[in-house]
Amino acid sequence: MGLAWSQRVGWFGHVGAAGLGGLGDHLSEYVEQVRDGARVRILVRGRPVADLIPTDAPTSEGEAMDAHLRDLERRGLIRRGTGRCVLGLLQVGPPLRGPRIAATIADERSAR
Repeated sequence: MGLAWSQRVGWFGHVGAAGLGGLGDHLSEYVEQVRDGARVRILVRGRPVADLIPTDAPTSEGEAMDAHLRDLERRGLIRRGTGRCVLGLLQVGPPLRGPRIAATIADERSAR
C-alpha cells in the first residue's frame, strides 16, 4: 500500500505532508507509512502544526545518525564495520619508485 504523497499535499522538506482535511480520510495509510519509518507533517491551512512520527524516532543528533545508518544498512546500501582494523591495513607499504605524480602531470602539461 503505497501512499501517493503528491496526491495528498506533498512534501515539506524531507517529510511527507498532509492537510488536516485529508488526514482523516487516509489516516490508516499515513499510519502505515509512519510504521515503515516515514514522517508526516500535518498542515492546517498550509502551515505545519504537528508531526506524525514513529514511536522509536531518534531524539538526538547521534541517535538520528545511527537510525539513518541502520536504515541504509537494512536497505543493503552500506555495511557497517565492527570497529576493528585488519592488522596489515595501516602499515606503511614499500617506498614508491619512479617519478612523483606531480612531476608526471607537469611534464604532460608542458608537452602540450
